[in-house]
Amino acid sequence: MNLLAPLYALADRVRFRLHRDVGREGEDRAHRWLRRHGYLVTARNWRPPQGGGEIDIVAMHLDRVVFVEVKSRAAGSPTAPERGVDAEKIVALRRAARDYLRRSGIDPGQARFDVVAVDGTTVQHLPDAFAL
Repeated sequence: MNLLAPLYALADRVRFRLHRDVGREGEDRAHRWLRRHGYLVTARNWRPPQGGGEIDIVAMHLDRVVFVEVKSRAAGSPTAPERGVDAEKIVALRRAARDYLRRSGIDPGQARFDVVAVDGTTVQHLPDAFAL
């Protein structure tokens, strides 16, 4: 057990309030939501060594690798968070995911992309949001 965990949690709360880091807070909420729903999170903010994209969360669920893109907005934002996943972002995510699968020796047929939209404190999970 990490004795500093309560201190880290307090530091996170202070950082979120002071810096309004909505994206990081959204990733933390998505991470906790996925774990509560049976996902085993294996990596966060994974980047291929040669660059070209970042995968917010890599998880395992029911013998599948799940690449999760987290989009966050402050409560009351006029646009839906998931609208931030545009064609350019999808290309970068696919490139990074293919590299991850190649390096891990995982069959691409066993992978999928999910989007988790965080709007304030509301978490919406969109499984199989787009194809590899």
